[in-house]
Amino acid sequence: MQRIGIVAKPTKPEAEPILRKLVTWLREHGREVILDQEAAGICPELGPGLPRADVAATADLVIVLGGDGTLLSVARLIGTRDVPILGVNLGGLGFLTEVTLDELFPTLETVLRDKYDVSRRLTLTARVLRRGEVVASFEALNDAVITKTALSRIVDLEAHVNGEYVATFRADGLIVSTPTGSTAYCLAAGGPIIYPTLPALVIIPICPHTLTNRPLVVPESAVVEIIQGSAEAEVHLTVDGQVGVGLRHRDVVAVQRSARSIALVKSAKLNYFDLLRTKLKWGER
Repeated sequence: MQRIGIVAKPTKPEAEPILRKLVTWLREHGREVILDQEAAGICPELGPGLPRADVAATADLVIVLGGDGTLLSVARLIGTRDVPILGVNLGGLGFLTEVTLDELFPTLETVLRDKYDVSRRLTLTARVLRRGEVVASFEALNDAVITKTALSRIVDLEAHVNGEYVATFRADGLIVSTPTGSTAYCLAAGGPIIYPTLPALVIIPICPHTLTNRPLVVPESAVVEIIQGSAEAEVHLTVDGQVGVGLRHRDVVAVQRSARSIALVKSAKLNYFDLLRTKLKWGER
């Protein structure tokens, strides 16, 4: 790995000192450093920055200094390239940025020696079809969410799996989540925690009108189609909580596993259950 990309969240006060130290360390180890524009804005003397998409397109490894939201934005830009992402948690509740600051340089040592492990995460493709034509398409690592606006009434969302009718959910919305996203909006909406490499998707109604509506786990090969059935409501599709598009009456949102996966560099110290226990404070009184 020769070209190391660094993406940083500028609002984190911890970012500046660790960025300086990280760039110095990488250059001392003979690596070329590519900063995104936000990282370069934190420490302009370290060199010019590139658009984040260019960093994702040219780096051999991308280091994310920030939180899960920053990592999600990078994951969508990676495209079909098999580029590992090393997420460094700068505080907050991070399930994707699992490497701590204390672990950063020991983990980098193993990465540069090609002795590291990755966790491969499936991703989603979410397409919006209007009268049979694709009008929008997105990639997601966490989830695709269909929701009403704040002032809208509950909406009717007709769900099909592999062409088979499931139900018409009357709810505030519907989530289609990957196992990675099961600890994000899915968890907040009452969904299950799914082991991140399990080959499955989960469909979760948000505040359903019928209390017997429950999360539904389906195979990773499933094609989930949701028809927006409310003529007067304002409804949106949001992907990974960051990008999206407005939906019209009878628009179809088709969600299925993408052909690509994302490789996240694993912490050498924490396994997935350590992470859950730490982040969700299991066992504490």
